[in-house]
Amino acid sequence: MRLITERPDTRPTPAASRDRGGPQQPILIVNGLRKYFPIKGGLLQRKVAEVKAVDGVDFSVMKGETLGIVGESGCGKSTLARLLMHLIPKDEGELIFDGDPVDDIRGLSLRDLRRDLQMVFQDSYSSLNPRLPIQDSIAYGPRVHGVGKAEAAALAADLLNKVGLRPSMFGARYPHELSGGQRQRVNIARALALDPRMLILDEAVSALDKSVEAQVLNLLSRLKRELNLTYLFISHDLSVVQYVSDRVLVMYLGQVVEIGPVDAIYAAPRHPYTRALLDSRLSMNPLERMSEPPLSGDPPNPVNPPSGCRFRTRCAFAESVCAERQPRLAAADGGAHLVACHMADAESGHGRAGLSAPLH
Repeated sequence: MRLITERPDTRPTPAASRDRGGPQQPILIVNGLRKYFPIKGGLLQRKVAEVKAVDGVDFSVMKGETLGIVGESGCGKSTLARLLMHLIPKDEGELIFDGDPVDDIRGLSLRDLRRDLQMVFQDSYSSLNPRLPIQDSIAYGPRVHGVGKAEAAALAADLLNKVGLRPSMFGARYPHELSGGQRQRVNIARALALDPRMLILDEAVSALDKSVEAQVLNLLSRLKRELNLTYLFISHDLSVVQYVSDRVLVMYLGQVVEIGPVDAIYAAPRHPYTRALLDSRLSMNPLERMSEPPLSGDPPNPVNPPSGCRFRTRCAFAESVCAERQPRLAAADGGAHLVACHMADAESGHGRAGLSAPLH
């Protein structure tokens, strides 16, 4: 049974009155974001190396859009989400939310940021307090921000209705009494409790059965339209990202290698890594089989990444310049599509040769 019957309308809606920077101002701008995790060793536990989890990431998110983020495990997607939420401190970089710098004396305080920016985590169980009924979990955020007990309880009941859970039936239940899909609906309701303008969804549907996943995606689509939300959607599922996103950002080993409109990325990817990711999707045609994997080998060690282009050790099109200089994001096909590859123009004529070859 197909639960998703149509592609969601993700066109930006008119900006709400609380938009400080106007409808054309990106809701989020990230410049040079960097996070290295130290590795300590020896008797004195001194730093001997560092993991370059996020290394110089730049992008922006427009109001009303959904930006999908994809990449292999360990590429820095979840670390990036936690940096945006200030759950871990950044080493370098600048975050601007609707024209205001974040965590600045004259800018946007973290308290104000967390009213406008909320996150739905991958693990729907561990992200809820097991000792709190779910209605109290949803009401907790508003209570912290000064909302009265009765008003917060009424708000929590309304949000439970919005996500398809009756307060009379589910409000007094504890997280262990709910299914995975129901818990994720609770997490979505909790994220909406402060009336945010943007949600970060970190693998929010990856742990769900496909039928439940479809229901949650439909819920997210409806809430986006009704509440004028902006989404940053992180997922391993390339088909889900294609369905929900307006633009797609591809990460590899802590860096952005390609970003552009979803149709352009999926129809004509310009970076060899993006092509390999898309070629790794299984075909629904049993007569189409891969003769060889689209991408061989493991990602390099993030403690000591390759010089120049970090993908060059696995790339079929690498040249000497790829080891000498790190590629920068540059416009391809008109400007909205950016790619960080020295060989972007040269290898584009090769199509998918060398990356995958379906066996008919």
